[in-house]
Amino acid sequence: MTSPYVMRPARLDDFDALMTLAEESGPGFTSLPVHERIIHERLEKSEKSFAGDLDQPQYGKYLMMMVNHETGEVGGCSAVKAGTGIDQPFFNYRVIPLAQASQAADRRHDMDALILTNEFVGFTEVGTLFLRANHRGGGAGRLAAQSRYLLMASCPERFGDMVLAELRGVVDAKGNTPFWDAIGRHFFRMDFTEADILSATSDNQFILDLMPKYPIYVDLLPPEAREVIGRCHSDGVGALKLLEWEGFRFERTVDIFDGGPLVAAPRKLIRTIRESRIVTLQEGEASGETGIVSNDHFHDIRVTLIDGESRGTDKFVTPKAVLDRLKLQSGSKARLWLRS
Repeated sequence: MTSPYVMRPARLDDFDALMTLAEESGPGFTSLPVHERIIHERLEKSEKSFAGDLDQPQYGKYLMMMVNHETGEVGGCSAVKAGTGIDQPFFNYRVIPLAQASQAADRRHDMDALILTNEFVGFTEVGTLFLRANHRGGGAGRLAAQSRYLLMASCPERFGDMVLAELRGVVDAKGNTPFWDAIGRHFFRMDFTEADILSATSDNQFILDLMPKYPIYVDLLPPEAREVIGRCHSDGVGALKLLEWEGFRFERTVDIFDGGPLVAAPRKLIRTIRESRIVTLQEGEASGETGIVSNDHFHDIRVTLIDGESRGTDKFVTPKAVLDRLKLQSGSKARLWLRS
């Protein structure tokens, strides 16, 4: 599996590249707003998080950049937020069934309703996965996704026991979404894009102030809004499949703005974490097995695709180019996940 890409911690000098990613990600990608102050603050927060300069590690936000090791070009990013709902509320809708029955009318049926919740306090969140169009394919998406789990495995005490992911819902190129038009617009009296930016730049108190406090019956919504509840954006279908492959499951909780799905899994049961192991890397020409490998150095983690050959259970032979991308020497320890 020959690939020049490596995931590494974001730096302040990634600002221009990250702004480009934000601009190309499109409407509804809340974690990458086209907002210079927010982008700069996220780079600063990530640097401090990786450096261990935070008094409270549960506030850590770790942003990783996918870089072509040969050219230095940034092709994408992904991130891990150590704890959700801690520094500010993390509101969602839970879809719950309500039983309706009448003996006199001889009728019984269930109806779904949306309930505002803040139930994911302390969960670690994986997200911000975006690749530029000309950097997709060849395993790049898997690298960006799985690098987050190898980061968690390198220092598990910094992350929650449960992990969630929030996928962008159905939003068109102009920022229109049927779910927002049916619900949010009536309570917030603003466009979806304005609410999305406010959510990214505030403490989210405005959500608690303005959102309806009572159940919303799904059957009362227009068909176009009902149809997108729990559906992800077309650009996120691949990411959803990867999450499901890792063991994440949809449990009828959706984003309050676009209705996109939230999925969750116990950290210890995430496939990449569960199947990864520490090995000694040895330089050599070998092939036959492929996977993803990290240097397992939390503060300066580097993750890349790998090919080579296992020698027993604790050694793996791989070309020098892989070691170079990891900044390791032959004989160094690394964390390896292999395709089965």
